[in-house]
Amino acid sequence: MQETNTTTENMEVGLSIGGNIGDRLAHLRNAVEAIAKIPGVRLIEVSPVYETEPVGVKPEYRDMAYLNAVVITMSTLPLPNLSEAIHEIEEKLGRTRTDDRYAPRTIDIDILYAEDTVYTDKNLTLPHPRWTKRRFVLQPLADVRPDLHIPGSNQSVSEHLAALPQDSEAVHQIPDTLTS
Repeated sequence: MQETNTTTENMEVGLSIGGNIGDRLAHLRNAVEAIAKIPGVRLIEVSPVYETEPVGVKPEYRDMAYLNAVVITMSTLPLPNLSEAIHEIEEKLGRTRTDDRYAPRTIDIDILYAEDTVYTDKNLTLPHPRWTKRRFVLQPLADVRPDLHIPGSNQSVSEHLAALPQDSEAVHQIPDTLTS
């Protein structure tokens, strides 16, 4: 599948960031700083930070809570270039990729959406295929873009959040912020 929108113009791109190893807050702050330094990317807004229950992990990782947030940017980069820049940030911040896609990590950065773009290649699918199922994505995204309708959905972010079962994963806002 190809893009339904050009990526050479300035477009809003939402990113989900999280981590559960080491100084989690420092890793998130470093990720936000690095994202803001990507040429062609401008930081617009950063959600509050949430401590969240791990989802889909092996039993030995269940007690390793994540910190998560959402970062809203404007980007002029083609999506493959943005995705590559994000993977470089993850590597610089100590992310090690393994066969276990839910293994603990210092940082994880996912592109959630790029305006009305629908895109698939071997490294990236937009919108993110699981964004509607994850409270750790929906809660911070609802804080910054509650009325957003992501392609393929007839509901807003806040409507998706309200539709999640109340017993889905726990999320708790923490008092720290990622920007000064």
